[in-house]
Amino acid sequence: MTTRRSFLRTAALSSAAVPFLPSLYNTTLAAAQTAPLAKVRLAFIGVGLRGRSHVSQALYRDDVEITAICDISADSIAKTNSMIEKAGRKAPVAYSKGDEAFQEMLKRDDIDGVVIATPWEWHVPMAVATMKAGKYAGVEVSATVTLKESWDLVDTYEKTKSHCMILENVCYRRDVMAILNMVRQGMFGEMTYAHCGYEHDLRNIKFNDGKGHGVGAEFGKNAYSEASWRTQHSVDRNGDLYPTHGLGPVAHWLNINRGNQFVRLTSMATKSRGLHKYVVDKGGENHPNAKVNFKLGDVVTTMVECANGENIMIIHDTNSPRPYSLGFRAQGTQGIWMDDNKMIYLEDAKGNPLSPKPHTWEPFATYQDKYDHPLWKQHAQTAQNAGHGGIDFFVLRGFIESIKNQVAPPIDVYDAAAWSAISPLSEESIAKGSKPIDIPDFTRGKWKTNKPIFGLNDIY
Repeated sequence: MTTRRSFLRTAALSSAAVPFLPSLYNTTLAAAQTAPLAKVRLAFIGVGLRGRSHVSQALYRDDVEITAICDISADSIAKTNSMIEKAGRKAPVAYSKGDEAFQEMLKRDDIDGVVIATPWEWHVPMAVATMKAGKYAGVEVSATVTLKESWDLVDTYEKTKSHCMILENVCYRRDVMAILNMVRQGMFGEMTYAHCGYEHDLRNIKFNDGKGHGVGAEFGKNAYSEASWRTQHSVDRNGDLYPTHGLGPVAHWLNINRGNQFVRLTSMATKSRGLHKYVVDKGGENHPNAKVNFKLGDVVTTMVECANGENIMIIHDTNSPRPYSLGFRAQGTQGIWMDDNKMIYLEDAKGNPLSPKPHTWEPFATYQDKYDHPLWKQHAQTAQNAGHGGIDFFVLRGFIESIKNQVAPPIDVYDAAAWSAISPLSEESIAKGSKPIDIPDFTRGKWKTNKPIFGLNDIY
């Protein structure tokens, strides 16, 4: 039987690109002037739950060496070293002395790329320092918190030419990549509208008593995992705090930054009730956190206008009791796909139904098989045991293969800046009574001539 490790070894040794839609094929790979690296040397800043997930994926690859790790938590360092040693690998050098320990780590000359999986406010300082050190930066989502930080990423890349990739794994979800395939083949006609979001009940993540998720109503320094830092954003901010899971795939469907551009947005938020109710339900009306004023509205709705005339609706809801959904919808002049009910309806170019019955949904499963993206067809077996349904394999693979071939990553610094900027801009719009807010052109005009690259060859 082919093991995942042996399959990965074979895949890593095979450097032949598989072109997809040649008319859109980007020549970045062909233009690479150096031979592929035999081994990619990775370092990790932040090896908590998310960081260790990335480490586990890197350990499956024989063409990756983990040379250094950094985290202020001794427990996280110990757990990561245990993982690495159980995999039969040499323990990396660990850096853990204070918040700035990563600066010392970045002085090493045996690091090609750095994976950053830390609290949001550290993403940009660490990514900027990584790029200035001449290394590829792979930064978790959202990449930035403020508008200035989005510009800091872009400006640093343009000065150093060191690449930065936002590690948005949902871009690689199997169904949204099949939809991308269909969009590029004209199955939806001309795209007019997309719907997406992050509707995920995180109440048990935002509060705990320090012993694990869903236990108690505490947050802050004595809480467990993300509750120690993430919940404070819900106290201080009112906007779409986490836009990229939904917006990333939609941006690829609509060629944002590559022939299209975000132009402006307007946002509004409901009243804030969910987090207070959760605290009272878990800790009682006399719990100290029952007096906290949570600024984040339970449901934040943002509308984005695009340069080519499409609109995007983004929903953020992490405070309500609800099943998980990213709410994807792709609408074009010839049909529509909806994620939540896994259904589709299509017409041909002349308005005749392609679906079995006019104005009637049909299951998406047949289309998923027929239009499965080439990346999934090639790597599904390898990805099958990776996190989040396999997408964690693909996003780290994209980062590693970019380093290996010394080319731009499939999701670049301009994507990181534009997608993440929805957060502060939505906050501004809400604060100004849902006033429309212009979205900066982080590409400084290059979007007009940039060509799509995501999903268009074996690396991407």
